Amino acid sequence: MTAPQSRACWRRYESAAKWIVSLLRNRNVPFLICGGLAARGYGSQRDLHDIDLFVPGEHFSSVVQAGQQFISKAAAHRQEEGWDLTYVQFKYEGVKVEVGNANGAQIFDAGNETWVPLNIDFSRYATVQLLGLNLPLMLKDDLVQYKTALSRPVDIEDIRAIRAKA
Repeated sequence: MTAPQSRACWRRYESAAKWIVSLLRNRNVPFLICGGLAARGYGSQRDLHDIDLFVPGEHFSSVVQAGQQFISKAAAHRQEEGWDLTYVQFKYEGVKVEVGNANGAQIFDAGNETWVPLNIDFSRYATVQLLGLNLPLMLKDDLVQYKTALSRPVDIEDIRAIRAKA
């Protein structure tokens, strides 16, 4: 297990989360937190590498436009690290914030060696307080399901921690 992130680092994550959540909520854009931050909400303690979330496709371009001054990776369709989706990466106070377009997103199911749709349902979430905010996290079962399919080392670590906490 890795050592916990420093307070200064955690404050940068809080600031980045407040920035993106404010940007989204001010525009009434639904979103779902996934990845390592969602896993932390369910018991994982590993260090965060970024903040990952999804927005509905019809809102994606307006989110990209609104955060334009903080773009570190232009909005584009990419297939990398088990993901096949369109996303943009912002960098706010040194923290990567990756916003994915939920439309057409796929993940690589390592066990079956095939791409499968990642069906993001914005009505399925749990509100959890993290980084000083009430955040809509992807449901635990949905998170574990996609992390099981991906089966990268960080996913396996998160699944173990989530199950140990349950």
